[in-house]
Amino acid sequence: MAYDLEEQEQIDVVKDWWKRNGNTVILGVAVFVAIVAGIQGWRYYQHQQATQAAGLYEALQGAAEKHDAKSVRDIAGQLMERFPRTAYASRAALSAARSNYENGDGKSAKAQLQWVMEHAKSDEVKDAARLQMAGVLLDEKSHDEALKLLESKHGAGFDGLYADLRGDVLLASGKSDEARAAYQLALEKMDPAGGYRGLVQLKLDGLGG
Repeated sequence: MAYDLEEQEQIDVVKDWWKRNGNTVILGVAVFVAIVAGIQGWRYYQHQQATQAAGLYEALQGAAEKHDAKSVRDIAGQLMERFPRTAYASRAALSAARSNYENGDGKSAKAQLQWVMEHAKSDEVKDAARLQMAGVLLDEKSHDEALKLLESKHGAGFDGLYADLRGDVLLASGKSDEARAAYQLALEKMDPAGGYRGLVQLKLDGLGG
């Protein structure tokens, strides 16, 4: 195909530019493609991780319903080891801690609750773990440690439960007046329609209101 002089000059300019910059352009395109592929690969990996973790967590729930403490512990261990960044791992650790404690293994329960407090992404899950840990410490008569945990910053939705347990710890420590104040605060913070509120009222009545 024949080109006139002006067209040929334009073609030569393009060829010359490509000769000087072609490798840079190709490298830039390659990097862009690699980044896109990497993002897509990471999303696929995360999806696969979430899917596998969800399957394990479902199995854990089934084991918990059957009161199969060993399976709950084993499955929770898999989630914590293989999928620690997922929300399922923290929730599984909470379930395993509860199961272990109910079966007399307070040491394992505390280890799992500590793991949740250190690794959970959700503040609410961390708050729940602190509350459970404080309950374990109360049963162990480690009152000062329990109170320290209950004084930690937590979400407003936990105010009533934290105050109630604080009252239990103070009462167990022989501090009736402080316990009464804690129960009164718990009543103020709890939903008036909530069933648990009645139990707190009974505790408060037992201390003379």
